[in-house]
Amino acid sequence: MQLQDILYSQGFGTRRVCAGLIQQGWVSVRNASSASAEQVLCTDATADFEPQELMLCVQGVEWPFHAKAYVLLHKPAGTECSQKPSTYPSIYTLLPPPLRQRPTKSAVQGVQAVGRLDQDTTGLLLLSDDGQFIHRMSSPKKHVPKLYQVTTKHPVDEKQISSLLEGVVLDDDPKPVKAAACVQTASHRLDLTLTEGKYHQVKRMLAAVGNRVEGLHRSRIGALELPTTLMPGEWKWLDEDDLDLLTRSS
Repeated sequence: MQLQDILYSQGFGTRRVCAGLIQQGWVSVRNASSASAEQVLCTDATADFEPQELMLCVQGVEWPFHAKAYVLLHKPAGTECSQKPSTYPSIYTLLPPPLRQRPTKSAVQGVQAVGRLDQDTTGLLLLSDDGQFIHRMSSPKKHVPKLYQVTTKHPVDEKQISSLLEGVVLDDDPKPVKAAACVQTASHRLDLTLTEGKYHQVKRMLAAVGNRVEGLHRSRIGALELPTTLMPGEWKWLDEDDLDLLTRSS
């Protein structure tokens, strides 16, 4: 695969822009699987490389080649999961330009959020440019469990927990919506597991049982937990082990 095409696939701009970066001496490469391999400057845009296991260095920033992008973001409060936010900053501004510019078959470039979290909800958010992965993780038919840590305005009681597990009726759907699991962790805190994602679902479910959500944090999707070392606003590539934890549950 030509180096200019590799850079293009990773979101570094048009093929002409990528060719210019290479010809101007801004791109070096090395074998990512070899700890002793050194970066080698390449100024030939048409030079052929095997992209797998390739570590790029573009304008001084290392970038591992990924045929498809699978990313985990620790979403902070006060951000919107939209390319065109209405009030708060977009979560996409937290990502580096190549992830936002990766070419895709759809009209929208770059990685896309797998579902959405409200602007005041924090925690684990997946992003990818793999349409099949996005569908598999977000489709209610796949029943991928998502764990939410809920802080409530009023104390939680057994009746509320029973109602959440048995199912509550939301105003736009006559079919009761059930929690897959519901565990009280403190007087005003719940661990709530859902397998579908309706609009404002957790908030509406708590309102339906006579309570109110004061804080909401998603800590797990499938068997994949939000790393404790990943701070709000930070992101990481998902590795094979991470993807395995996700696909086990889908």
